[in-house]
Amino acid sequence: MIKICSATVVQNIIFKKRLVDAVPGNLPMNARIFVYFIMNNFKFVFYKSFFTKIFIFLNLFLLLGIFNIQAQHSTNYTLYSNIIYRLTKYVDWPGDKKSGDFIIGIVGDSPLYDELKGFTANKWVGNQKITVTKFTSAATFFSCHILYINDDKSSSIKKIVAATKGASILIVSESDGLARKGSCINFIIVDERLKLEINKANIEDRHLDIASELLSLGTIIKDPS
Repeated sequence: MIKICSATVVQNIIFKKRLVDAVPGNLPMNARIFVYFIMNNFKFVFYKSFFTKIFIFLNLFLLLGIFNIQAQHSTNYTLYSNIIYRLTKYVDWPGDKKSGDFIIGIVGDSPLYDELKGFTANKWVGNQKITVTKFTSAATFFSCHILYINDDKSSSIKKIVAATKGASILIVSESDGLARKGSCINFIIVDERLKLEINKANIEDRHLDIASELLSLGTIIKDPS
């Protein structure tokens, strides 16, 4: 039986062919992507300034490298902190969320709190200083931009999603299946490598914009119909 390729698969095949045609030599795919976008003057959809494009692309290139790192059997919270910080470069919050501190919330007690707090020290999102705070899973109000739910608190996802419904909060999780239960971005390990599951509909329901470059790095998850 002949299988019909999805539009995404076809687009990936066309893109890879363009890379091979446009970039000479036996470079690895990541390096081809780097050279290809330089040759095309960083024609990204969401960014206007040339220098901003360079900055965004360098973050994208670093993310490509991060996802090629083999995951360890124990959770690598240093790696998670790096990725969470770089998500701020590819997600845009509405205007009313662009004043005051940029708050990353952690639900429950997790080693990620100390790791992320150290990693983001003296870092900013635009003109907002990043702060990291803890929330309990029993909280009824979450004042933050990103809310991370670790595996131990994954059973609280339904309650947290309901409590933050309509709020411009990017929910990030690390448990199988949570991208179909309200999470926006879910970390999973596949073949000992870290992968992203991205629920674009959940992100848009929260009035957030996500760059296509980030979407291309993850697996798009749709809610069950």
